Amino acid sequence: MRILAAVLFLFALPAPAAAQAPRYDLVLTGGRVIDPASRLDGIRSIGIIGRRIAAISTGRLAGRATVDVSGLVIAPGFIDLHAHGQDSVSSRLQAQDGVTTALELEGGTGDVPRWYQEREGRAVINYGATMSHGDARAAVLRDTLPIGPGFIYRNARPDEIERVAAIVREGVDQGALGIGYGIQYLPGTTRGEIVRIFAVGRERAVVNFVHDRFASVKEPGSSVEAVQELIAASAVTGAAVHMVHVGSSGLGQVAEILGMIEGARKHGVDISTEVYPYTAASTDIRAAIFDPGWRERLGVDYGDIEWVATGERLDSAGFYRRRAEGGPIIAHVIPEAAVDLAVAHPLVAIASDGVPFINGRAHPRGAGSYARVLGRYVREKKTLGLMEAIRKMTLLPAQRLEASVPQMRSKGRIKVGADADLTIFDPARVIDRATFAEPAVPSAGIVHVVVNGTFVVRNEALVPGVAPGMAIRRPVQR
Repeated sequence: MRILAAVLFLFALPAPAAAQAPRYDLVLTGGRVIDPASRLDGIRSIGIIGRRIAAISTGRLAGRATVDVSGLVIAPGFIDLHAHGQDSVSSRLQAQDGVTTALELEGGTGDVPRWYQEREGRAVINYGATMSHGDARAAVLRDTLPIGPGFIYRNARPDEIERVAAIVREGVDQGALGIGYGIQYLPGTTRGEIVRIFAVGRERAVVNFVHDRFASVKEPGSSVEAVQELIAASAVTGAAVHMVHVGSSGLGQVAEILGMIEGARKHGVDISTEVYPYTAASTDIRAAIFDPGWRERLGVDYGDIEWVATGERLDSAGFYRRRAEGGPIIAHVIPEAAVDLAVAHPLVAIASDGVPFINGRAHPRGAGSYARVLGRYVREKKTLGLMEAIRKMTLLPAQRLEASVPQMRSKGRIKVGADADLTIFDPARVIDRATFAEPAVPSAGIVHVVVNGTFVVRNEALVPGVAPGMAIRRPVQR
């Protein structure tokens, strides 16, 4: 009987852990997990089931696939609030820079349902857009003007502003992430019109993402004045506002502007901002930014303007020739001290303002912004620490949207139940390699990138044939 009892006891013991069936679809083991939301910084294994994080453990986890990431940092996937490059080329370069969610919030779209439909099932990384104030304004004013740019400079009548407001409201109700503005590109837009459209944002409880009215070191019409407009419009309507690219909009006045934002927030104004880590801006040479007097406003000269297609620096004759034909330029106009200050400031998120690549040419910020922060500003310059840098690229942008976009509450964090958007990088090697001369070169040291539980970058190479990116969209109002 004793022998039989012993045999039965042995059969009743649980199987060794190694013999258990895998519980997780994917396990990342041995990595240094840095999660700004919980302040976790330690060696952990992460178990993923489907598209969500299912376990974070100090012990071993069993997975159908296990990847050893010892010596690497596991961070939440980087979230870009300002990505104009929503094409496949731009998205793949951003994935190799660690970006898992890239949103078109400044420019937005004039046709929200179509914009999302065009990307469904085809995206490498997550995507989303605002409703464009500029597109709505164009739709209304073009009804009363000949074909051409007249609507850019003309003030809208009160009845026209109401029509613009109605179109914007409809776009937001169709699931847009907020309202996008390019005020500097539409100088005919009155301050009253901006207040009216901000009020729509308040009605629908969404954020207004704004390229403000001036980038100028001159008064009147300085960058400080432009920020005053945003603060005032937010204060009188109660609407939330996000000022895009404080470096290129603020120029030499970034310190004053960040002080204004701090003060406004202390007094209840819901305002935030972002920066890309470069000392040059980029836009089309035909933009109103380059209307007469631009050299005095920006504090630069012709030679500070670079023609993207060839890399040539312009002179007076070249500037006017290129302005007549139109095309993208790079403007070397931002003081390095202003960028350093904004990158380090705790209220400032990192965002690329990446523009589409044309024949491999564009501003390098669309390919290297995030690795540049980690490599140059964290490791080399020690402008800020690793935890803080990751916060500014993950949690901070997620928090800007999550009050109005429920999906964002599951992004920018490493926690059980969160979306499995993860960026795994080598802190000793990560660096941007895109330059103004060669802008489409992927970053180095971004070893693996996971989007919704699927590898899109593996061993620093794109994974072919995968498109796990999902729409980031507010619920549609029927």
